[in-house]
Amino acid sequence: MSEPYRYGEDTLTPAAALALARGERMGILAEGARKAIETSHHQVRRIVESGRVVYGINTGFGPLCDTLISADETRHLQTNILKSHSVGMGDPVPEEVARLMLVLKVQSLSYGYSGVATATLERIIRHLESGIIPIVPSQGSVGASGDLAPLAHLFLPLIGLGQVVSGGKEMPAAEALEEAGLEPLELGPKEGLALINGTQFITAWGVRALYRMDNILDAADLIGAMSLESLLGSARPCLEELQDLRSYRGTRLVARRLRLLLKGSGILKFHENCDRVQDPYSLRCMPQVHGASRNAWLHLKEILNVELNSVTDNPIILKNGEAVSGGNFHGQPIALPLDYATVGASELGNISDRRTYQLLDGSSRELPRLLMKDTGINSGFMIPQYTSAALASENKGLCFPSSADSIPTSLGQEDHVSMGAIGARKLDQVCGNVEKILAVELLCAAQAFDFRRPLTSGPILEACHNLVRHHIDHADEDRVFAHDLETARQLIASGRLVTESYRSAAAAGIDLNGEENGPFSLY
Repeated sequence: MSEPYRYGEDTLTPAAALALARGERMGILAEGARKAIETSHHQVRRIVESGRVVYGINTGFGPLCDTLISADETRHLQTNILKSHSVGMGDPVPEEVARLMLVLKVQSLSYGYSGVATATLERIIRHLESGIIPIVPSQGSVGASGDLAPLAHLFLPLIGLGQVVSGGKEMPAAEALEEAGLEPLELGPKEGLALINGTQFITAWGVRALYRMDNILDAADLIGAMSLESLLGSARPCLEELQDLRSYRGTRLVARRLRLLLKGSGILKFHENCDRVQDPYSLRCMPQVHGASRNAWLHLKEILNVELNSVTDNPIILKNGEAVSGGNFHGQPIALPLDYATVGASELGNISDRRTYQLLDGSSRELPRLLMKDTGINSGFMIPQYTSAALASENKGLCFPSSADSIPTSLGQEDHVSMGAIGARKLDQVCGNVEKILAVELLCAAQAFDFRRPLTSGPILEACHNLVRHHIDHADEDRVFAHDLETARQLIASGRLVTESYRSAAAAGIDLNGEENGPFSLY
């Protein structure tokens, strides 16, 4: 295992966050962070002792900000806020998302601007290390005053309430704590508020989506190149000289990848002097369309790199002891990029569905209509494209930007909210649908590839086609294609298809990671 990650000192990246969440790397509080955390904690205690009125420390919350709380009741107030804000509904978030939320909250609190005790942060880290992971409902956050409801559920176990997954079993948090020999914490002034204020729910989904979308971007290039080969499409639209005239980073990257994926292709050489003038947009414009989606991904990555290393609490306890009530918890800075990325992901599905249609229509030389020779009694691959079309249409409905909506909450105190939590979950849903749409294209492209024999493509696409054929047989007649589609989806979603492309590229001495890849690296 690598060196421990030092919260409060090291820069958190999406890759580091996932490694911490998955237990691939340990996390500790840096010594400097401990000092800053303790200083901030003592400053909050001094505020309580002085009787100075500060929001969230000795006042109620939201519209109750003018309700004063006595020094004796401040601890009870922090426990109550976790209880009262635990109003989430819907299916639980994936365990990985809950783990990411824990990691991101420790990072945000470790800078020492929130007034929490060191013991509270150490307990959160202990939950990660021991695998006592809170169960967090997926619905209930408007993404503004922090992700209040999901974060409240996330931290109920600290006080012995709520439900957790431990050892693969769901159980009451109190039971899991007892098994681990842990006592529930007694929260001090402001700690409950610090725990539930922040964008950790939105950001955790964003980190998950960044990885998921990165995989489908690579897979879309691969599968699109297989379709281009099967349809005897031209590689000339990928010429570097052409891309230099409209030099978007995403477009240049996709064009380069397509050139390398097609390198050494006998299929391309076979029809290099054909009389076809130009290809349909779904083939010819892959650099522009896939590239635009990559630009959306890049914007999300840049935003996440800021958000992961930000303090999103309220109020903030400055180093001089001053408490400032601001808006660092508002999800708008990340809500807009998430919506942008959702559209970018959806477009990968739209253009993939069009390529599938091109593969089926029978107008390309030597490809039978519906990709089966004996049609009539057989429907061939007609109906898988229906599924692709349905999923593409579903994604279009999901592309309405959540951040364009706002409903006032907290009796008007919180009169503009980001709805970023909804946008974050939608992006994950769209990515899942795109994996399925690409699975349809992969199934059809592999079938079409077979009809080009004895011609062969370059080493990368041949290896990817072999991987598909290792798991899915060529279809000479109708069968239950649902099984094949699920197998294809798993090859894509697991990353196996993309991994095979890099393995085969390295074996052939082809470097898929060039200068254009730099900004698009996950690391």
